[in-house]
Amino acid sequence: MTARDRRLTPFSGRIAHASLRGQVEALVFTEGEPARIIQPVTDLCAAPDGARDRQLLFGADVLIIERRMAWTFVRAAADGYCGWVASAALGRPEAATHWVVAPATHIYREASIKRGEVMGLSLGARLTVFDDEGPLMETDLGFVPRQHLRALGDWAQDPVAVAESLLGTPYLWGGNSREGIDCSGLVQIAFSACGRACPGDSDQQWQGLGAPLAEDVPLERGDLMFWKGHVALICDAETLIHANGHTMSVAYEPIAEARARISAAGEGAYLGLRRWG
Repeated sequence: MTARDRRLTPFSGRIAHASLRGQVEALVFTEGEPARIIQPVTDLCAAPDGARDRQLLFGADVLIIERRMAWTFVRAAADGYCGWVASAALGRPEAATHWVVAPATHIYREASIKRGEVMGLSLGARLTVFDDEGPLMETDLGFVPRQHLRALGDWAQDPVAVAESLLGTPYLWGGNSREGIDCSGLVQIAFSACGRACPGDSDQQWQGLGAPLAEDVPLERGDLMFWKGHVALICDAETLIHANGHTMSVAYEPIAEARARISAAGEGAYLGLRRWG
C-alpha cells in the first residue's frame, strides 16, 4: 500500500473523515464539523502542541475531525492541509464576503481610525462585511479601511506584485502571514490572492503547480524556481523574490547569485522550473 501523506490525510490517528472508510483503521469515522479560524493567525501543527507545519489566517474555513480539549484536528478547506490547531482559535462557520488585500490591516472598534483597534490582520484573511458604505467597512468584528478589502472573486492579477507587497516581512519557518512567512507560504499567498488554489509546502508545489519548464525557455514573470525544500518567484529574466533564511526576510535576489549561493551552501539540490498559466 502506498504511504499516505499525513499532511493531506484527514485522520487524527483515532478519528478519520468518512471519505477514508475502508482505507484506514480508525475508531470512528465522521463527516466532520465546519468551523472557521477566529484568531488573526494560528499554527497548524503536526501534533497537539507539536511542531508548526503551516499557519491559518482569520476567516479560513476548516473541517473539524477530532476535538481533544485544548487541541483540535482539522482539515483546511483551501488546500486540504491537515493538522492540529489550538481549540481557542476555532469559531462557528461564517460565510466570508471579502478578503484582506493589503499586506496588513487593523479592525477598529468604531467607524473611526482614532478609536482604537480590535486586532490586526494579514494579507489573505477573510471577513464578513455587513455594510460597505463609507471609508470604513463594517464587519462582524468591527471596521476595516475600505482600501484594504476586496470582495471575494475580485482577485489580484499578478502574483509577483502580491509577493512584492510583502518585501521585508521576516522569515518564519511554516509562516503564512505578514508577521512571518517562509518560501512556500509566500508562493501560496501570492497565488491564492490571484484566485488560484495553491498547496502549502514547496514539495507539493513542485509536484502540483503548472507544468515543467525547460531551462532554455526564456523566463517570464510569475515562473517558479525550485530547489529541494525551497521555492522562489521569478520577477524578470535576472531577478527572483523569495522568503529565505539567508536574509531572514522576503527579499529580491539576482537569479544567478541565488543559484550559486544555494549550491555552494548545500542547502538543497536544484530541481528546476515550473510555469503556471
